[in-house]
Amino acid sequence: MKKFLFVLVTVLIISTLVLSGCSQASGKVTCGTADNPCVITFVPSGDTGKITTAGQGIADFLNKETGLNFKIEVGTSFAASIEAMGAEKAQIGFLNTFSVLLAESKYQIEPALAVVRKLAVNDISPDKDQAGTMQPYYRGQFIAKADSGITKLSDLKGHTFCFVDPNSTSGYIVPNIILKANGIDAEKGDITVTNAGSHNNVAIAVYKGDCDAGVTYINVLTDESADLAATYPDIAEVVVPFVDTDPIPNDGVQFVKNFDPELKTKIVDAMLKMSQDPDGAKLLKDLYNINGLIAIDANFYDDFAKVMKDAGVDPASLVK
Repeated sequence: MKKFLFVLVTVLIISTLVLSGCSQASGKVTCGTADNPCVITFVPSGDTGKITTAGQGIADFLNKETGLNFKIEVGTSFAASIEAMGAEKAQIGFLNTFSVLLAESKYQIEPALAVVRKLAVNDISPDKDQAGTMQPYYRGQFIAKADSGITKLSDLKGHTFCFVDPNSTSGYIVPNIILKANGIDAEKGDITVTNAGSHNNVAIAVYKGDCDAGVTYINVLTDESADLAATYPDIAEVVVPFVDTDPIPNDGVQFVKNFDPELKTKIVDAMLKMSQDPDGAKLLKDLYNINGLIAIDANFYDDFAKVMKDAGVDPASLVK
């Protein structure tokens, strides 16, 4: 009887390992069956309802193109999407730039596609002449109410300030470096900080007066996918940018380590096709205001990672 129970338990354990999570036959991570769909995780950088709707549309498009089954999840935070990939609960990610750096350092995820967008500018952008051109980079912007008296970084001391999320590149990491370089240390209480959770939320908080100033990507105030003017028609007049960041490489699409190369090629090709298809392009536009996708080498973010490290922010030291 004991022998029978031991054999039964062993069989059940093995069966559970085989049926749960992603398949790793021959050391390769595979997915796409009805029982084991490929899970795509999306960071919650905007309106989660819109991200969920567009994300499901993307999953459906990829299913038609590849014959593979897909499932989506929108992370409860930027870190949640990183950890989903680290645990291989999600095999594909639409991570923001700094989350890519963290996930590369912690879990060796592999960038495959970069987003290109029509370059968004504001009234103070140094590259306004490039407005509307397709670029693989963007900038962040510090914003405040037009009548707040805040016109430069030194004016922020003693004020309330909205960041996006600690893993947001343009909504926390880069601006925090800029603030420290200008003698403003959030950790030491020079400003009173709130993490609003999304770029949209930062702009709304500044508009409503919940925060005296904040930081977002350029230009959430007028971005079609954010569409803040639908609810706050005068937001772009009430809230204005006063400082821009340096260029930041765009977000993109990533795969977990050891993802099956043939499956990756099939999915990447389908995503590139989606970016050229009118219906697919609309889904990407609705998702994160994406205008296109380009294939990239795995070292696409290395130069930016070096800039971060030189500024004292080493992603490898931040992972746990």
